[in-house]
Amino acid sequence: MSDTANEPIQSFTAKSDVPVRIEPRRQGFDMATLLGLIGAVLLIAAAIWMGGNWTAFIDVPSILMVILGTFAITTVSYSWSEVVQAQPVMWRTLFVRGQAPDEAAMKVLQLAERARRRGLLAMQNEFSALRGEPYLLRAMTMLVDGMPIEEVERNLTFETHAMAQRHQRSTGILRRAAEVAPAMGLIGTLVGLVQMLGALDQPDAIGPAMAVALLTTFYGAVMANVIFLPLASKLERNSAIELLVNHIYILGALSIGHQENPRRLELVLNTILPANQRVRYFD
Repeated sequence: MSDTANEPIQSFTAKSDVPVRIEPRRQGFDMATLLGLIGAVLLIAAAIWMGGNWTAFIDVPSILMVILGTFAITTVSYSWSEVVQAQPVMWRTLFVRGQAPDEAAMKVLQLAERARRRGLLAMQNEFSALRGEPYLLRAMTMLVDGMPIEEVERNLTFETHAMAQRHQRSTGILRRAAEVAPAMGLIGTLVGLVQMLGALDQPDAIGPAMAVALLTTFYGAVMANVIFLPLASKLERNSAIELLVNHIYILGALSIGHQENPRRLELVLNTILPANQRVRYFD
């Protein structure tokens, strides 16, 4: 009877003695995004090259009309500061960063187990290991500083909400650009057709006018479907993962602040984790 009763305590102690290590945010190219973009561009370029005269697909007026026109019209839909602030968020879609949800859950459970054994104030010794996750570090700092649990939850929720709004705005800008690019291509097509019809008595001018008419539509379709829409979808995915990780950190901080049993925290975390990422820390 006593041996069976002591088993959870032995497991509890052994895992708590393992140092908490949260690696710095993983940096590096997201190979799925990078290979997908490069692969799509190379396939289009290969089809153009195999077709013969690849220089026929380069037309500076068409490029200026679609690219600069898309940027200008997208800026009209938002403020200049919003467009500028969204650029770093969009750029980060090409990189892998942050903890996976199951990894974040395991770290939170380890912190909760250690805080229950040693006390909340002893968590100051773990701050150096939490530098890889600033959000979690801020949460633990507020708890150790004695901030009320309700205020900790409010501050973390507000910060997460602000981050979600930034991501939604960046996604909206990308999707707006995906809507504008084909429209600018259509406008370019109309411009080219007008130029062509106005130069029917000048055979030498018909070719360049047709190039503008066709290439603007081509450029608009490529920009929308190869660049803007895929990046918007990836940004939505990355944002959803980061929001889930932050939610895990909030639940962990509140559980530690309330001095709850870490086993209960494990059950709660598994209710929000995807089925293939659920953790089994105490088994």
